Amino acid sequence: MERYFDRLDERWRALPIRKQHRYTLYLFVGYFLMTAGIIFKVWYDTSKSDNNMHIEHIENPVLKKNERPASPQDTLSTILKNKFYERK
Repeated sequence: MERYFDRLDERWRALPIRKQHRYTLYLFVGYFLMTAGIIFKVWYDTSKSDNNMHIEHIENPVLKKNERPASPQDTLSTILKNKFYERK
């Protein structure tokens, strides 16, 4: 890993200063645009919110209403226990 970063650093230092400045500027402009976009999205989402919180019970998606509960699946511990006691 250290050799990789050393080679990367050597390549960076081999670039002309003007290119280094341009790449750094592109990096900061991209970071600024991304940050501005995220701030705008958060502002937009909070401004259109109706500020109502709906609290509901969490339902198990495996056990749906008006259906029989599914039979439990064999787990590794059950399989090993059955093998140990030679049950089938």
